[in-house]
Parts: sequence; C-alpha cells; structure tokens
Amino acid sequence: MSGIHTVELVVFVLLFVGVAAMGFWASRWKAGSTMDHLDEWGLGGRKFGGWITWFLVGGDLYTAYTFVAVPALVFGSGALGFYALPYTVVLYPIVFLPVLRLWSVSRANGYVTPADFVRGRYSSPTLALIVAITGIVATMPYIALQLVGLESVLRTMGINGHGFVGHLPLFVAFLVLALYTFQSGLRAPALIAFVKDGLIYLVIIVAVIYLPSKLGGWSHIIDTAQAKFDASPSPADGITLTRNNQLQYATLALGSALALFLYPHSATGILASKSRDTIKKNMIALPAYSFLLGLLALLGYVAIAAGVKPVVNNATGAPDTNTIVPALFDSQFGSVFAGIAYAAIGIGALVPAAIMSIAAANMWTRNIFKEYIKRDATPKQEARQAKWASLVVKFGAVAFILFINPQFSIDLQLIGGVIILQTLPAVAIALYTRWLHSKALIAGWVVGMAWGLYLLYTIGNPATGKQHFGGSALALGNLSIFGWHPFSGSAIQIYVGIVALVANLLVAVVVSAILRAAHVRDGRDVTSGADYHADEGDPGLRGVAEH
Repeated sequence: MSGIHTVELVVFVLLFVGVAAMGFWASRWKAGSTMDHLDEWGLGGRKFGGWITWFLVGGDLYTAYTFVAVPALVFGSGALGFYALPYTVVLYPIVFLPVLRLWSVSRANGYVTPADFVRGRYSSPTLALIVAITGIVATMPYIALQLVGLESVLRTMGINGHGFVGHLPLFVAFLVLALYTFQSGLRAPALIAFVKDGLIYLVIIVAVIYLPSKLGGWSHIIDTAQAKFDASPSPADGITLTRNNQLQYATLALGSALALFLYPHSATGILASKSRDTIKKNMIALPAYSFLLGLLALLGYVAIAAGVKPVVNNATGAPDTNTIVPALFDSQFGSVFAGIAYAAIGIGALVPAAIMSIAAANMWTRNIFKEYIKRDATPKQEARQAKWASLVVKFGAVAFILFINPQFSIDLQLIGGVIILQTLPAVAIALYTRWLHSKALIAGWVVGMAWGLYLLYTIGNPATGKQHFGGSALALGNLSIFGWHPFSGSAIQIYVGIVALVANLLVAVVVSAILRAAHVRDGRDVTSGADYHADEGDPGLRGVAEH
C-alpha cells in the first residue's frame, strides 16, 4: 500500500473519528424512556421533526454509491447516467399519498416494518414473510455497495492492497459503525446525516463552480465529452440518448422511483417521522437533493475534460471506475479540501448503511424471529434481537466485499431493484384496496420474481465478459412469452424490473378475479379505515414504545 496520501488521510480520519463520536453520543439525543423497544431503537422514538427527517431520508436515499456511481456512469456512457435525475423528480409526487397512509396505519397499530402492515392487512404470515425476506435480500447488496463507495475513497488515498490486509481499514470503519449503531439505533445516522449532507453540499457546490472555471468552462467540457463518446465503439454512448436506449432510460427511471420507497430503509425513515405534516413538508423539500444530484452527475463530464483515469484496483489489476470522482478531486483540489471531499463520500456511506442494517434487522426481528421462532418475545427481547441482527447484516455486507468481486455486487444492486419491485402489489396497492387476494399476491410475486430473475440471467455484458446477470437492460427482441417473441428483431431496450412487475400484477389480478368469483375467503383485515388517516395527537392513538 505504497503512495499513501498522508494529508488527505489525516483529514479523512479526523472527520471520521468526529462522526463516530457523534454516533456514540446519539443514544442520549432526544432519548426516550428506554432503548429496549423497536419504537425507540429502530425508529428513533417516532418523533423526528421536519429538519431531522429531511436530512435522515435524504441521507438514506442519496448514498455513497450514488455519489461515486452516477458520475462514473456519466463518465463512461454519457446521457444514460442522468436517469437518476428524472427518477428522483417523479419519485416524490408518486409516493406522496402512499407514504402518508403507510405512516398513519403504522402509527395507529404500532407497525415497525412494511411487512408488519401486510401481516395486519391480510392476516397472512406467509405473505408477510415473503415481503420481509424480499426486503432483506434486496437490502444486503445495497449495504455492500456503500462499502464499494467507501473503498473507492480509500483506494484513491493509496490504501489499495491485496487480500484481507487491503480491506482492513474498511473492516475497522464498519466495526465502528456497527458498534455505535448497536448502541444508538436510528438516532446515530439521523444525527450524523446533518454532517454528511453539509459536507456533500459544500464539496459539490465548490466543485461545480471552481472546476469548470479551471478547465475552460462548461462549453469546452461538454465538447470534450462529446469527442470522447464519438470515438467510443459503443453506439449507445453519447451526451444524448439513442433510439434504442430511450425506453430503457424511461422505464429505468420509473422502475427506480417505484422501487426506492419499497426498500425497508426508505420506509424506516418515513415511519420515524412524528406526524403526517412532517412527511408532507419533506415530500416538498426533498427534490432539492435532485438539484444536488444533477450537479454531481455533471462531474462525470468534468472528469473527462480533466483527463482523469480510474485508479487501478491492485487486488484485481483492473481499473476501478468508481474512483473517477475521488480521482478528480485528488487531481484538481489541494490536499486539505480533497480530504474533506473524501470524508464527505466516506461518511455518506455510513449513514445509509446504518439505516439499511437497522431496517433489515427490524424485519428479521418482527416478521421472522417473533412470527416463527419466539412468538411471546417481549419488546426488550425484540430490541436485543434487532441489535444483534444489525451486526450480522453489516458483516454480511463486508463478506460481499471480501469474497465477491465488487463489480458483481454492483450487478446485484440492479437485481435488487427488480426484486424489491415485486412487493409493490402487496405493500403499495394494499394501502388503498384489499381486492387483490392474499393468495393471488403470493402467486403474482412468484411469477414476477421467477420471470425477472430468468430475464436477468439471460442478459450478458460483453465489456466484462459476463454471460449472465450482466445488467438490467433487456432488448425487446429477446423478450419471450412461452416461446412467442412479440418484438422479434427489435434492439430497443427496456428495464427488466418493469417487465417482471407487469407480469406480477397481471397474475395477481387474474387469480384474484378467479378466487373472488369462487368465493374463496381471504384473511381478516385488522386495520380500520380511520387508521389510514391517523395523525399525531389524535385521541386514543397508540403510545410510542407501548406493548
């Protein structure tokens, strides 16, 4: 690990240590009467106000992987990398009403996870189990991707060794994360999110003002990027979309928007809010992050103009494209500010990783441990189980990095989006109607999941030499329905997640119609109509941390 950037590393470590201290202290911040309850440990006492929720949800949705991968994709492919912008723009109007109903019904009934809601809505432990397992499986590679973002910073600073020794700094960082999350629960990432987002805004605003002035202005930067893509052997690369990837761009944006708030960690940030009014204000204010994301994406073009080359991963001998933004900062900024920028990205990994591990632990505890292993678990036993489960989840994510090629974990994130989309009928649609039968929802999930994974299996990636699970863009000409190719010969691409979701919904509707016509009884709904409009301060509302 020669070539350590000492000044940058010292600045990074100092800020990291400061944030870790905040994480341990957070257990006393806005503390309730006990931490031995999931309402307190896993949801921060359900009392986060507007500013805290804004930073928490923003810190949860805009991750370290976002900060390194979006500009890296723009650097490598151009316009396609900007799909993250429309999906974060359409996201909030789409989820505005559903998340209000989810918050209300969860607050009224003490639900901690989306699977809790499904269990109450249908009295179906099997459907709730499916939702919980799907959420956990989709979240694990997402946590691993935070490590990818953190490693890109460490690698740029010269910590770029082989084997376990090369990963040791990463292991230490996540050990510290695991310990303060164990102690402080959701309060830790909520408090740290203030620092993380402040640093990110500072770095990005300085970068988009200073770097273009240094590199000849935006016109020169865009012209340089266009020249690079004109020389690319891939016809899909360019600063504008092509005929074949426009549908992929649109469906990927829509699918990503639908999937994002189905992830357990997204719901956790919402359920921790203190009122419906808090959520309404956040749905209005959160698009400000989209402006930040747009500026961040443009750094991919800036890196082209600056002649930045990705840092070679010494463990694989291949260039690590995720180092594009850290390498840009290393080449264009002074050591101290580069260290601050690295800390912003590194801390940007800790906040979402903590929330994701807490969300996965809540699902394990409520919907698997208590449902199938210890039905009479007390709130204290639930909290203890969740704390230990959060450790297991974090170190499971570390195992992804130790034993699996990081590039494969990136592919898994694409698969994760396809997977989590299959819970949309059981969670989002169920917030409005119970017409879809629980058995039909299970059948739809099976079909959507199986077909989605099969289609992903058929997609290769010639650039990496992978024959299977090489991406999430399917050429319509390869779409087969029981041997029938409705778009035979078409090179237009579409996001697999949308294809699988359509199949899921179609099966759920058809099977529900058959079961309703046959008068097959469904499980009892323990929620009431008033539950979906409950708000803080309503008379008779269930108390926080109540048995």
